[in-house]
Amino acid sequence: MMKCVLPSPVDGSMDAPPSKSLAIRALAAGLLSGGECLVENSCTCDDARAALGIVRTLGTEVEERPGRWLIRSGGQAAGEELDCRESGLSLRLFAAVCAAGDRQFVLRARGGLARRPVDMVAGALESLGASCHTNNGRPPLRVRGPLRAGSARVDGSTTSQHLSGLLMVLPLCRGESRLQVEGLVSRPYLEMTRELLEAFGIVVEWSRGGDVLVIPGGQSYRPPPRYRLEGDWSAAAFLLVAGALAGRVTVRRLRLDSRQADRAVLEALRRAGARVRVADGGVEVAREHLRAFDFDARDCPDLVPPLAALAACCRGTSRLRGASRLRHKESDRAAALASELGRLGVQVRVHDDELLVGPGRWRTGRVSSHGDHRIAMAAAVAGLGAGVAVEIDDAGCVAKSYPDFFAALAGLGVEVR
Repeated sequence: MMKCVLPSPVDGSMDAPPSKSLAIRALAAGLLSGGECLVENSCTCDDARAALGIVRTLGTEVEERPGRWLIRSGGQAAGEELDCRESGLSLRLFAAVCAAGDRQFVLRARGGLARRPVDMVAGALESLGASCHTNNGRPPLRVRGPLRAGSARVDGSTTSQHLSGLLMVLPLCRGESRLQVEGLVSRPYLEMTRELLEAFGIVVEWSRGGDVLVIPGGQSYRPPPRYRLEGDWSAAAFLLVAGALAGRVTVRRLRLDSRQADRAVLEALRRAGARVRVADGGVEVAREHLRAFDFDARDCPDLVPPLAALAACCRGTSRLRGASRLRHKESDRAAALASELGRLGVQVRVHDDELLVGPGRWRTGRVSSHGDHRIAMAAAVAGLGAGVAVEIDDAGCVAKSYPDFFAALAGLGVEVR
């Protein structure tokens, strides 16, 4: 599917979509609860659909109602093959869930996820007693438990998603576990997992110094009467950047005290000179004179695509740190941003761990999404500030995280064809 985004002013308000990261974690928590759990503000993106399929295969009934899931767990697994589609979080998190028992499961991947490394997942599970096999470090991932409580060193330098899986399963084991995390990135995502676990009655603690996770064993999930998914800061970042580039946008249903790493987009917008106003009704961002900015995105790499679109319309060269964390996403995002923004006349260079984005001679152009939802959304908003039309090939990939993205842009006044 190709989409064309035409130069348009933006002005309006929009609800943030539900957080897909929390949706997947909530489905896993519902499965592990062994009873009934109601999740409100449910998510319809492709990654959430992948997690829904996995928990159903693992014996959990999920009744889908408008805006909510009623989860009833405790059934028998219907098979050993789990289709993670292109959801990296589902693969890494449910690998630990599968290792909780003594049955073998095979977690399969599609698209770019089939080429992404999973050796850090296998290594973490094997250090705690599970058996794992990969295809030369890539999916499919074969897992057999049982996982056992204990002490282990876990590599956290590439992703923290497999750590979230361990935090969800180890509390059910006998005995205390201690995870020495080496090279931890994306700590806010672990804090998000801990907060969800607290809502479900599970306790996980950081030791003094913050590099050892202490997980008491023998715990049980106690789901709250209702668990409501908060708005997704990752998706909202693109709408807020659109406001900074082309007018004014208010995004509602965002938790201002959220544990989500991408809440840091507000700081980046302020550094770039955009007008940011936070109120109970939502977050409003409006265009002002934009200037180059520096931003460290190592803990929030998903912000690099929308911030690259923002930087492309700023005066001067902006520096976005954390480019090395972009190589193993749905695409090599650093290279994809340099290539596709370059087609629009923007100067983008990758230097060591930095993405350097400077102004260029903007031109109307056709770009590739590289099958990556965040590249497609970045390209869609990039031309708004420069007043050029952007055609995006394979724009339907936005369904991975934000199926209604182009409809949301249209609702803000953008002409989308």
